[in-house]
Amino acid sequence: MINLKKAPFNLDQTGIDWVTNTLNNMTLEEKIGQLFCTIGMSDEKAALDYLTKNIQIGGIMFRPTSGESLMTTHRYLQDNSKIPLLIAANLESGGQEAVAEGINFGMPMGVAATNDAEFGYRLGKVSCAQGAAVGINWSFAPIVDIDMNFRNPITNLRTFGSDVDKVINMSKGYLRGAAEEGLAVSIKHFPGDGVDERDQHLLTSINSLSASEWRETYGRVYQELIKEDAQTVMVGHIAQPEMVKALKPDATREEQYTPGSLSPVLLNNLLREELDFNGLIVTDATLMVGFTSFMSRKDAVPAAIANGCDMFLFNKSVAEDFDYMLKGYEDGVITEERLNEAVTRILATKASLNLPEKQANNTLVPSVESLPKALANEEHKAWTSECADAAVTLVKDTQNMLPLNPTTHKRLYLNVIERSIVAESDFTKSLKEALEKEGFEVTLRNRLGNIDAAKMMAGDISEEMMASLADMQQPTSEFSKQFDAALIVGNIGASSNEVTIRLAFDALGNDIPWFVKDVPTAFVSFGNPYHLLDVPMVSTVINSYTSSETVIKATVDKMLGRSDFKGVSPVDPFCGREELTF
Repeated sequence: MINLKKAPFNLDQTGIDWVTNTLNNMTLEEKIGQLFCTIGMSDEKAALDYLTKNIQIGGIMFRPTSGESLMTTHRYLQDNSKIPLLIAANLESGGQEAVAEGINFGMPMGVAATNDAEFGYRLGKVSCAQGAAVGINWSFAPIVDIDMNFRNPITNLRTFGSDVDKVINMSKGYLRGAAEEGLAVSIKHFPGDGVDERDQHLLTSINSLSASEWRETYGRVYQELIKEDAQTVMVGHIAQPEMVKALKPDATREEQYTPGSLSPVLLNNLLREELDFNGLIVTDATLMVGFTSFMSRKDAVPAAIANGCDMFLFNKSVAEDFDYMLKGYEDGVITEERLNEAVTRILATKASLNLPEKQANNTLVPSVESLPKALANEEHKAWTSECADAAVTLVKDTQNMLPLNPTTHKRLYLNVIERSIVAESDFTKSLKEALEKEGFEVTLRNRLGNIDAAKMMAGDISEEMMASLADMQQPTSEFSKQFDAALIVGNIGASSNEVTIRLAFDALGNDIPWFVKDVPTAFVSFGNPYHLLDVPMVSTVINSYTSSETVIKATVDKMLGRSDFKGVSPVDPFCGREELTF
């Protein structure tokens, strides 16, 4: 039974009456439509009308775009929806994940590196305030995964680290900030990412902890945040075989390895019963292979709701998924009771956010005039600078290279490693300009000259390749006379649909740091905090966590000795390997 007076809904009688009356007056098709939170692919009115009139969706999420454009779209959607919409954004690291002009507060791991839960609160406050400014009412955050496996390519910077208590405290702060801004949160990704080294976007990943280990770690996190009135839980396409076996000893192998989003044992026995979660359960994006590969989509769509989820996130085809869901009901896969229960939780979440009252007052989306002030909030900007100052972490400086000095280290060799090899990215340009402003003469490595071995063997050698080949034959003495110091920078953060976030050097020429014993060399990561694994030869290492202008400035200040390093690593940057420590 759903208790609408109980957390996280906490509805009064007026709210309960709205939920009950709305449910009782809905057609079957309207109930089916409410189950979907789709992704916005177009702002054209015909497309929006289809979603609000034909499908009558329950929620939507658009990727970040300009504030005014987003507000116009959100307002049109809300004006044309019979039942007010949940409008979501991945507000994990700042307002820029809702609106293009928003503030990039900092990646969660950088926030955790401040070692101060107040910054968890500020992350939630800034992110959700800027989301609310454009009509967003549902934050797909905070991420409460535990970064237990340094090889995991998707958790990493997006987490508050590997310490359970820090994850809890930072997340509680985020929840407090979100509540003050009137947004629902979605703690994710149940039953917990960060154990496997693989990405659920590409397969059904595994949380392989024993039942007791899970309860002491992920279980504690979810239990504490459920007590803090987290309104929704996002369930990943992640299996937890040991918990399934503990809760259902006769579980088949298939049941043990069923992704959480389709597992009645994890959804009902664990999340609903053991953890006593009364709120809304939403699947993670159902475009992920972790979901789509487990069973045929026509079966998986209704099974997600039948097995315990209340809302279905994203679609391959909205029309097709709607038909799959409707047929699932007609065939008895989704019972009348289960459908009404799911829709009740969706409506109750909307009521808990006062969406019916806002719809009546035409305040679901703020006025455009309020946007500039919301996005240029001076306190939020100050908090962002304070977070950067407190986050940047000195991992090691066993060669005592720091602080850098534009007199003794004037001629600086700079090599920036990013996913895309371009002449000069915006990030690289900002970093180079910041260093030149301090008086360094910066020589930027042209990575476009990376050597393509296959082309070289075939005799297809470009001018850029010739330049790189020339590096190979340059005398060591010439390189060491040319530069006073070298700075290697990694700007590779966690990203979905990738199998690794390791550094990729050109193995020939000056791209790879062969010169560390001849030229003082430092490495700075603005992304993956475990990059030391790939540069063990470098004795000065800094983790900065976020590739924003604010963090670039804070990092340069610390490298030059104008500011102390204050960050405390939320993970083991040495990856448990002794040889990385010296």
